[in-house]
Amino acid sequence: MKYILILLILIPCSALKATAKLPLRVTGIEHNSSDTDTVIRKQSATVGVSYGSDVQFFGRTGPITYPFVSADAIYNTKNGFFIYASGLKVLGYNPFFDEIDLGAGYLYNISKNFKGSASYTRFFFNKDAAQIIKSASSNDINWDNSYNWGFAKSGVILDYLFGKESDIFVTLNTSKYIESKFSIFDDKDYLSFNPGVSAILGTQNFVQRYADDHSYRMDAANLFASNPDNQLMAHSNSLFKMLNYSFKLPIAYNRPHYTFEFAYKYSIPINVEGILLNHHESFYNLTFYYVFY
Repeated sequence: MKYILILLILIPCSALKATAKLPLRVTGIEHNSSDTDTVIRKQSATVGVSYGSDVQFFGRTGPITYPFVSADAIYNTKNGFFIYASGLKVLGYNPFFDEIDLGAGYLYNISKNFKGSASYTRFFFNKDAAQIIKSASSNDINWDNSYNWGFAKSGVILDYLFGKESDIFVTLNTSKYIESKFSIFDDKDYLSFNPGVSAILGTQNFVQRYADDHSYRMDAANLFASNPDNQLMAHSNSLFKMLNYSFKLPIAYNRPHYTFEFAYKYSIPINVEGILLNHHESFYNLTFYYVFY
């Protein structure tokens, strides 16, 4: 019943976010897209950089806080196809990069208000990377749909990840995009706000793989001392459950070709399984991106 209530709140119907700026959340690790609602409607290339206070993967974090920087690029064609690449570096660790993602997809418009995209991403993790909570798979098929109701926009994102393990995620979100009616320095700039709420449902086989692949740190406050091979735990991780609720407030300064954004997110993990004892957490992100027409 509680899941039905969430569906009624978050999705008055299915819809997709066809914003062709800094592209998509390609692996669930939130490091590669601004949350403003600018839509590029022509052939373009976009590059951007971000800083984040911690790595989060589909509502889960690792036992240690991992601040990071990322760089992203996307090329959009006039007919809706796009290609993109992103790289992530966890601060304070030796590898030059921890993760690189490469992908391609297609943006479509069903109507003026109903938009979507489908994409495939291949991601690569450095074998010497920091032990962030991340995918146990190397492939992601993403289907993202959103509907703009006028008073708000609702979205449904489906992710199927496969490789060493397979996981399915459904992300439901509702947001309200607001632009300022005033300028800051001249008549070409403005502020934008995009407060939103989201919920993530899915399986947690990646948590089981994380437990199997990494040694325990019993001194870490948010690790269980339980056996990662426990079959009951593995079964529980394979069940489709509610994983996370979050509330986000992005604030952006916009000009015709570029945007600076600060975003605050409060995350509430649900049904945490395995060795991770995640708790309520605040996240902070700074993003800059530039669009070439």
